[in-house]
Amino acid sequence: MPSLTKYWIMLKQGLMPKLSKTQSKRTDNSALALSQLNWQGTVRRTAKSFRQLQLTIKRLSPSWQACLPIASLIVLFSAYAAVAQDTAPTAPGITTTDLKVAMDTLWVAIAAFLVFFMNAGFCMLETGFCRQKNAVNVLAKNLIVFALATIAFWAIGFGLMFGDGNDFIGTSGFFLNGTDNSPAIGEAYQGVFSSLNWTGVPLNAKFLFQLVFAGTAATIVSGAVAERIKFLDFLIFSILLVGIAYPISGHWIWGGGWLADMGFYDFAGSTVIHSFGGWAALMGAAFLGPRIGRYQDGQVIAIPGHNMSIATLGCLILWLGWFGFNPGSTMAADPNAITHIALTTNMAGSAGAIAATITAWLYLGKPDLSMIINGVLAGLVGVTASCAYVSMTSALIIGVIAGVLVVFSVTFFDKLKIDDPVGATSVHLVCGIWGTLAVGLFSVGPGGYPWMVDLAGKPVGPHGLLFGGGLGTLIPQLIGIISVGGMAVLVSSIFWLALKATLGIRVTPEEEMEGLDIAEHGMEAYSGFSNETGSGAFAEAGIDRGKGGFSGGVIS
Repeated sequence: MPSLTKYWIMLKQGLMPKLSKTQSKRTDNSALALSQLNWQGTVRRTAKSFRQLQLTIKRLSPSWQACLPIASLIVLFSAYAAVAQDTAPTAPGITTTDLKVAMDTLWVAIAAFLVFFMNAGFCMLETGFCRQKNAVNVLAKNLIVFALATIAFWAIGFGLMFGDGNDFIGTSGFFLNGTDNSPAIGEAYQGVFSSLNWTGVPLNAKFLFQLVFAGTAATIVSGAVAERIKFLDFLIFSILLVGIAYPISGHWIWGGGWLADMGFYDFAGSTVIHSFGGWAALMGAAFLGPRIGRYQDGQVIAIPGHNMSIATLGCLILWLGWFGFNPGSTMAADPNAITHIALTTNMAGSAGAIAATITAWLYLGKPDLSMIINGVLAGLVGVTASCAYVSMTSALIIGVIAGVLVVFSVTFFDKLKIDDPVGATSVHLVCGIWGTLAVGLFSVGPGGYPWMVDLAGKPVGPHGLLFGGGLGTLIPQLIGIISVGGMAVLVSSIFWLALKATLGIRVTPEEEMEGLDIAEHGMEAYSGFSNETGSGAFAEAGIDRGKGGFSGGVIS
C-alpha cells in the first residue's frame, strides 16, 4: 500500500489511483488515525496556550487582573451591539425629526449631568479653602443646597423664570404644570413656556437643565459666607434665592423679559447665574462681617485653608463641568456649536490660569496655588456669556483679562474688610461682570457662525464694538449689569436683614472658635486628628503677606 504521504501528494496532483476495497478500508482507517492525531495535537497546543495565558495573567498586578473581566464584557457587548445594529429592523413610524429630538434630548441630559457634578467640585473647592474644623459644615451646605433648590425651583422658580407672564415676571407653569406640547418649536409650540420654544426637547429635559443652573447660583453664596454663618439661616436664604430672587432676574433675560427685548445677550449665564450669585454672596459676607482674627491692627491676617489637594481636585471637577455648562446651553446636538463653545471655554480657562499665575507672581511675590485655581475659574466665568459668539483669539483675551482681574479683586475686597474665604465675589461677581461686557466688545455679529440664526434661518446675535458693531450691543449689556446687580443687592439685602433680625445669621464667637463642625453638626470631618481651637491658632497659622492678605488655601 502506498504510504499516506504518497497518497496525499498524488491527491494534490490529481493522480489518485483507483483503490480496491481492501485498500480503501485501510486508507480510511489510516486517515481516521491521522485525523485523531491532528485533533490531539490541536488540543495539546490549545492547552499549552491557555497555560501560557494563565501564567501571564498571574504575573499581572491585582488591579490589571480585575480589569480583564470588564474588558471582556466590553468586547462581548460591543460585538453584540454591532450584530444587533446590522440585523435589527427599523422601527415603523420613526422619522428624522424623532431621531433629532432623541439626540438633542440625550445631549441636554448629559450636559445637565456634567453641571450637576459641579456640586462635587464646589464641595471640594470650598472645603479645601476653609479650615479643618469647618469641613463638615461646608460639605453639608453644598450637599443639601441642591436638594433644596430642586424643590424650590420645581414648585415656583421655574414658573417665575420661564412661565408666560409679563416682561418682569412669569405667572404660570408652577409645579411644572400647564399646557405644553414640547418638543414642538417656534409657532408650532403651544404651551405656557413660550420663552423656551426655541429648543426641540421635552419639557422635562428643559426643566432638568435649568434646575442644575439654579442650584449653581445658590452654591456660589456658600463659599463667601463660610466658617461663621448659621446652618439654618443659609438653608432659608438658599430657598428664597433659588425660589424667588434668581428666577425673577432670570426671567428678564432668558424668560423673554424686558432685557431680552432690549437686546441683552448672556449665552450661558455670566450675569444670570454668576454675577447674580456673586452679588448675593457679597451682601452676605458684608452683613456677616469678617471671621475672628482676619483683620488686626490694620493688617490682613491670612487664614490658610486646610487641604489644597482637594481644593485643586474641586477646580478640575468644575473645569470639567463647564463643558456641560457652556456647550449644553445650545440645548441641541449641534456638533459645530458644541465643539466651538467647548474650545472657547477651555481657551479662556487656560488663559485665566496663566494670567493669574503671572500676575500673582509679579504683584504678590509668589505663584500662589489658590490664585492659579481661581484664575482658571475666573477665565471660565468670564467667557460664559460670550462663548458662542466669539473666536478662539477673543476667548484667550477674555480669559487673560479675567485672570488679572481676579488677583487685584481679592486685594480690593480685603481693603474693604469684606471677608470671603474662597474668593467667590472675585471670581463670580467681578469676572461675571467682565464676561457680560465682553459680549458687547468681542462678538462677531449676526450670523457670524452657522448657529447664530433664528428658527426661520435669519441671522441673529450680538455684534461687538471691536468687530464693527458700535455701541448697539455694549449699551444693553451695561444696562443689564446695573439692573440685575441692583435687583440682586436689593432682594438679597432684604433676605439677609430679615434673617438677621429674626434668627440671627452668625454663630457665637465661642462656636466660631470651636468650629462649626462641632457647634452645628456635632461631628468632625477627620476624627482622630487635632482640630484648630483657641485664638492662638490664628497667630500660629496666619502669615501676613502684606499686599495679598491671602494664603495657600484661602483667597478672601
